[in-house]
Amino acid sequence: MPDTRDELLTLRDLLRYAVSRFNEAGLFFGHGSDNAWDEAVYLLLHTLHLPLDRLEPFLDARLTATERDAILSIIERRVRDRVPAAYLTQEAWLGEHRFHVDERVIVPRSFIAELLADGSIDGWLSEQTHRVLDLCTGNGSLAVLAAMAYPDVVVDAADISEDALAVARINVERHALADRITLHQSNLLDALHERYDLILCNPPYVNSSCMAALPAEYLAEPELALAGGSDGMDLVRQLLRDAPSRMSDDAVLVLEIGN
Repeated sequence: MPDTRDELLTLRDLLRYAVSRFNEAGLFFGHGSDNAWDEAVYLLLHTLHLPLDRLEPFLDARLTATERDAILSIIERRVRDRVPAAYLTQEAWLGEHRFHVDERVIVPRSFIAELLADGSIDGWLSEQTHRVLDLCTGNGSLAVLAAMAYPDVVVDAADISEDALAVARINVERHALADRITLHQSNLLDALHERYDLILCNPPYVNSSCMAALPAEYLAEPELALAGGSDGMDLVRQLLRDAPSRMSDDAVLVLEIGN
């Protein structure tokens, strides 16, 4: 640990220290960054309430004792507790949009977010696309992104977990979309009776052998949101069996699977 008696430590000093600690501890990265440098930059800038895309102007800024102690604390928590950085900051970013996360939900990282952002789904939709379902919504991020991408639709967001829905409610309200997104507690489609024009779903699909070998950072996430049975397909099979009864004639199902 740096000599905390030194009042002249800079952000550059503690960034180097963080990268060294993360590499030494063998941390796993996969919740927003894929290397020690990016993770350290994010955590330090967040802790100092600095713009996340503006590192260079601040590198040689001297830190106050309070700032230094806050940075050292979050570095040690990341190493000691082996939880995703998003749980330490209680935020996750999908593109330019920030979402609340905590230990009640998995850290959002679905590729479906990219499809919504770049319009890849648009060619499959029509003027009749009005009702959207985000199934296994977790923190509600895909529901929010869908409502943003398609201003004329209404969105149902469903999850089996009451805890996840509490987090989703935070994000729906944060993005001022409570008038267009309705939250439902449902075991897949069991409690849903509408017919949807677009269903988005990022279900639990990690198979049992991989669940047993997950790094500590993934084990910090709710098992309910990850585990998909022996081959990872338990919920997928159920969804593919039941989804047609909840889909309009020209409906589209966008499903993320693949261990």
